[in-house]
Amino acid sequence: MKKILVSACLLGIPCRYDGKSNPNQEVISLKDKFELIPICPEVLGRLPTPRIPAEIQGERVVRSDGVDVTLEYIEGAKKALEIAKEKDCDLAILKAKSPSCGNREIYDGTYTKTLIKGKGITVKLFEKNGITVINESEIHKLK
Repeated sequence: MKKILVSACLLGIPCRYDGKSNPNQEVISLKDKFELIPICPEVLGRLPTPRIPAEIQGERVVRSDGVDVTLEYIEGAKKALEIAKEKDCDLAILKAKSPSCGNREIYDGTYTKTLIKGKGITVKLFEKNGITVINESEIHKLK
């Protein structure tokens, strides 16, 4: 059975910055065809749940209170990549718009809910290492 990394929040695990989850039934239903491996790069980077929201500002990831958490995001991305390699995964379904997991758009770093084209820290690392990333609205690409 093919293995796919999946943002843990999409599987109903409460690991989002606000302590909640984003269960997505279409993603969850893939468990019948694939082995789904939950990951949360932010938690893997030792960030707490809940946590202060963060957005990408240039090359850094900065919390809304101004604290730089770039190193934690990088560490989480590296640990997620280790899991991908260990589990022999070449595909990930990650949460759209996240500073870790966004694969098409991310928030612009102003905390005004403004989206821009961009990729999260984990997505960039995955793609550099040959792992395809889609988000929860792109599940149709699997069929």
